[in-house]
Amino acid sequence: MSFRITPLTDPAPGANSRRLAWLASDADSLPVASAFLRLFNSPGQEHLAELTLQVHPAERRRHLGSRLLDAATAAARTDARRRVIAQAEAGSPGDRFLPARGFRKVLTMRYTRLSLADTDTAALARVIERPHPGYRLLSWHGTVPDGLAETFAASRRAMDDMPMDDTDYGTVSWDVDRVRAAAKAVEQRGDHLHTVAAVAARDGSIAGFTELVVPGNGRGDGQHYGTGVLPEHRGHGLGRWMKAESIRHARARHPHLDGLLTDTADGNLPMRRINDGLGYTPTHTTHQYQLDL
Repeated sequence: MSFRITPLTDPAPGANSRRLAWLASDADSLPVASAFLRLFNSPGQEHLAELTLQVHPAERRRHLGSRLLDAATAAARTDARRRVIAQAEAGSPGDRFLPARGFRKVLTMRYTRLSLADTDTAALARVIERPHPGYRLLSWHGTVPDGLAETFAASRRAMDDMPMDDTDYGTVSWDVDRVRAAAKAVEQRGDHLHTVAAVAARDGSIAGFTELVVPGNGRGDGQHYGTGVLPEHRGHGLGRWMKAESIRHARARHPHLDGLLTDTADGNLPMRRINDGLGYTPTHTTHQYQLDL
């Protein structure tokens, strides 16, 4: 059977990236495979592209994946990209395909879920109520309030040294405009963004934060977007404190929410211990791959 591959361009580029796409279809014009290539355009990430490739199970082993990969990597080279990153679930066909095509494994990610119905509320309350001298918690919905915007943007560097093994994500610079744009993107798709921050009493600056996104209808599972504590404020249990408060808030504000999802690099032992201690249980593991062009 012959297949046709049609190149496509995303008509609505994002604030920090744009996408190319390829659609493979059979003789009856039915789609059987696709590839999306995200081209980052933020300073510090302009050398990167991110690939997502899918082939219908019935059409595998017919070289469709290879043809789509060739098209995507050729486009990446034309756009002067030096690396392509891709992700595959451990043990999946993609987990075998990518290394066979020259990608090297650079990171393992562990995914976990907290069932809100099974949450130990008494244990959660003990974590939240435990004193943390020199710090207090505050929270907001949606975009960060103007009076906190500068210190919140500055606190984003807490993620800069997150353990990511050999993965090249480049560098990401955060300013007030970027944090506001990220919150606006969540709002525009109809979801709810809730942020909990730990504030240093000595100067009112944000020492750490955790973000949670909940579906617009308040049902299903919410997704943790990131938890970070600035290096100079670590060792005080702020990450666990903030995340516990985020869980408490999600239960109270969204009573029909089923659970909360999070993903953590295998080597990020402090965050893994926080999640385990709060009751998150494993769901699956993925591998991050990288191709040097």
